[in-house]
Amino acid sequence: MMNRRQALKTTALVSAACATSGTLSLAQAQPAPAVAGPFKLPPLPYAFDALEPHIDARTMEIHHDKHHAAYVTNLNKAVADSADLRGKSVEDLLKDLSSVPEASRAAVRNQGGGHFNHSLFWQMMKKGGGGEPKGELAKAIVDTFGSFSGFKEKFTEAATKQFGSGWAWLVMGPGKKLAIEPTANQDSPIMTAPKPGPEAEAFAKRYGLKPMVSGSGTTPLLGIDVWEHAYYLKYQNRRPDYIAAWFNVINWDFVADRFSK
Repeated sequence: MMNRRQALKTTALVSAACATSGTLSLAQAQPAPAVAGPFKLPPLPYAFDALEPHIDARTMEIHHDKHHAAYVTNLNKAVADSADLRGKSVEDLLKDLSSVPEASRAAVRNQGGGHFNHSLFWQMMKKGGGGEPKGELAKAIVDTFGSFSGFKEKFTEAATKQFGSGWAWLVMGPGKKLAIEPTANQDSPIMTAPKPGPEAEAFAKRYGLKPMVSGSGTTPLLGIDVWEHAYYLKYQNRRPDYIAAWFNVINWDFVADRFSK
């Protein structure tokens, strides 16, 4: 049996670990200090509680005001020393990561991807949303997936099985061809993998690695954020419940407008 000294030591270690864990969790939810720059945090297009009961107000507040704000701030930091980068839109930066200096590329990829993805995400949802799309988009979904329920099943599967943090997307390629595409972390479908230098190319070949960017250069029409911060306050580890609820807030008018344009 554990003696008293060992028990006290174990308790202290556990308490310290819990305290450290709590500190990290809170730190991750804090916005980075505001930095002036070309990229701005877009306002949430509805009240924090507009998507209840499906997505709670506190989650929306933290998600927008803390997490998205931090992406914007850190993206501005990443481009602060380059007039060329500051003059480009976030879309142009992400579509051509090869043009971003290697020293800034990872930050632009991660922070720029977070800013771009979330700027779309807020618009892809609305109060009283859900249901099914209509018109040209509805026809394209049926033509591609057999039915709306077929699309919903495949999209839900992609979002549920995305390992770790990331997104699931309905994307459009050439000829308005639809597909479902998961991306890791804050990668976006609009990204394409930059051409690596000779050393990186040799390293990847030696270890059989795939390109580091998980985008395909397609146009995202609809996406769901499956990072835990998007749902954990309400759904904890029940990602499938969050995904099912999220279908009730989809702004199909916005998605259809992107498709038609």
